[in-house]
Amino acid sequence: MSARSLATLQELYRRAQSRLGGTPESGLEAKLLLLRCARLKEERFLAEPDRHVSALAEARLQRLVERRLSGVPLAYLTGMREFWSIHFLVSPGVFIPRPETELVVEQVLKLVTQTDGRVLDVGTGCGNIALSLARELPRFQVLAVDVSQRAVARARANADRLELSRVEVIHGSLFSKLKGRGLEGALDFIVSNPPYVSIDEWDGLEEGIKLHEPKRALVPGPTGLEFIARLIKRSPKYLKPDGFLIFEIGAGQDKLVLSLFDKRWKGVERVLDLAGIPRVIIAQHRGRRRSGRNA
Repeated sequence: MSARSLATLQELYRRAQSRLGGTPESGLEAKLLLLRCARLKEERFLAEPDRHVSALAEARLQRLVERRLSGVPLAYLTGMREFWSIHFLVSPGVFIPRPETELVVEQVLKLVTQTDGRVLDVGTGCGNIALSLARELPRFQVLAVDVSQRAVARARANADRLELSRVEVIHGSLFSKLKGRGLEGALDFIVSNPPYVSIDEWDGLEEGIKLHEPKRALVPGPTGLEFIARLIKRSPKYLKPDGFLIFEIGAGQDKLVLSLFDKRWKGVERVLDLAGIPRVIIAQHRGRRRSGRNA
């Protein structure tokens, strides 16, 4: 042991929790940061609270606590975010998954009637929607696309880590890289957690988001509806007749979003989140004959 006495897991945990605010939430954050720095699993932390921690790990923890206090999102500090009971790798420059987005996965699983099919995740980020669906639907072909090279790299890393090599992650904007792949009229589901924050809403977001998360993954344009409008307009070309488009929206956007659907769609409905806020839109493609101009 070094000249100075090394701190224990429990001591470092209490210090970090106090520094972060002393609340139950700060206790969870302190534990996650400590496990990251000490390179331990939670079981070891619980079983050996008096285990001494190296001075290097203690220094790492102090640095991460300071960065957390400066507003850096916890997920970027731990390198992980849980979604659909799966731990996803995340990193700066890639949007951090939110719990409410699990509603998109839930709705797909409720609507699936066959054992195999095709699903496309537009704006996949770290791959949380696409890879969660791939886990639940092992016979489905899953494709994911994102305009960000960082997001594509992270999604591919998550696919490898989860041993879901059959998921294809594509670098491109919307449907631009799907041309010539025989996917026109072939998809059972198109899913998305699109950027939907308006410029005015962006200005009011907390600093931790504005300073650290990628603006392009959140703000598509002045109104916040620009990406959604393109998604609704272009999806029919790739959906099967009666295929579904399922995507997340922002609070208070439902009426404006519903007004964007035309006669190519049927059964358009809203799904409420746990707070009773319309959070997900489901729309079914009518499958009418289309001219090239409508596609």
